[in-house]
Amino acid sequence: MANQFRVGIIGTGWVGSSVAISTLQAGVAGRVLLADAREDVAEGEAMDLAHGSSFYPAADVRSVPLEALLETDAVVIAAGRGSRPAESRLDLLLDNAKTIRAIASSFRHYNGVVIVVTNPVDVLTFEFGRASGLAPSHVIGTGTMLDTARLHQIVGRTLRIAPQSIHAHVIGEHGDSEVVLWSSARAAGVPLRSWTAWTAQIERGIGEEVRRAAAEIIRRKGATNHAIGLVTASMLRVIARDERRILAVSRAQDGALGYRDVAFSLPTIVGRDGASTVIVPPLADDEGERLGLSVAVLKQALASMSV
Repeated sequence: MANQFRVGIIGTGWVGSSVAISTLQAGVAGRVLLADAREDVAEGEAMDLAHGSSFYPAADVRSVPLEALLETDAVVIAAGRGSRPAESRLDLLLDNAKTIRAIASSFRHYNGVVIVVTNPVDVLTFEFGRASGLAPSHVIGTGTMLDTARLHQIVGRTLRIAPQSIHAHVIGEHGDSEVVLWSSARAAGVPLRSWTAWTAQIERGIGEEVRRAAAEIIRRKGATNHAIGLVTASMLRVIARDERRILAVSRAQDGALGYRDVAFSLPTIVGRDGASTVIVPPLADDEGERLGLSVAVLKQALASMSV
């Protein structure tokens, strides 16, 4: 049976193109539709990707007008400009919020799931939901899913074990105030803090490396795109197959840990119905305090948009 899952991608720059190729190679969708304000760029990307069709599962790749994406099952928002060297994600806010609001106005009656990738992803996830009126469960930001993947890779490298064997989450803002949940981090069911090679110094160093990862990549090559492409394709697969996996994704919170009217990442069940159920993780006292500070940063950013 042909794959009937339809994915739209808005924005065909570095990130949108990486999302597209990762999605095609993973065989997630039978149709991938690209839209961009630069119509020629979207058309060129679609042609280039289609020419590689011998090397990924059967899929139709085309460039289309924005309104054609209303007939898809999931839409990825990768439009907007990227971070510049030495710029925080929140510095991007005013520029990219305008783009997000314009797109959201066309999706007020959309029946699929929206995945926001554009940074600052938490603020823009909330803003897309507010502007479109869609249910919070149907507007998902990639959030700290990438930070969590970075954490697994760095811890795995440190302990010389596969990253898939690490069970730990990064929560809060996808940015400088993110919180690593060291108190519940485990490998092979054993708390990381019980491993003989583990020290507080190693922990601090890994946390800082995770926080600085994007800035270090941007300083060297100008953008981050491959890992977030893989992250987004993985989330699309979870949605398409209704896997109901627990992922560290961002969504508008409606009471988890007492927080409302702000989007940030917590472990959340994701499936065909979107980010349906937020799982409240156990937090050490210092982790709860740091999460509160992270949420405050995001609420301040949201408030700045109305000034």
